[in-house]
Amino acid sequence: MDHLNEVSVEELQEALDNVDGNKPTQRLLAAIAYKNGVTQTELAEWYDTERKTIYNWLNRLDTDEPLEQAVTDAYRSGRRRKLSEKQQQEFEQTVHESPEEIGVDAPAWTPALAQEYLEE
Repeated sequence: MDHLNEVSVEELQEALDNVDGNKPTQRLLAAIAYKNGVTQTELAEWYDTERKTIYNWLNRLDTDEPLEQAVTDAYRSGRRRKLSEKQQQEFEQTVHESPEEIGVDAPAWTPALAQEYLEE
């Protein structure tokens, strides 16, 4: 094994008990399987991802930081909202009603209709 020589299965299982979220859980489960003899290629097939992704998951656990932090992605702010909080609330209320109630001749909201409404 090229990775996780300094980490025991027990440590990985303990970290698994202390993480929240899909990605951290997946990464720790993959690491546990790897420590139990599953190859990176097999893991890539299991998780329907590239072998390089599995390599990166395992590689990020070869660190001095706590495992719970190593498997968690850093916060990314993403793109700034185009709608204000008030506009977002108004939009959500509007799409919970029939489009006909706001004068749009359509029986139901579609993604294209919602997009058109937002642009106006």
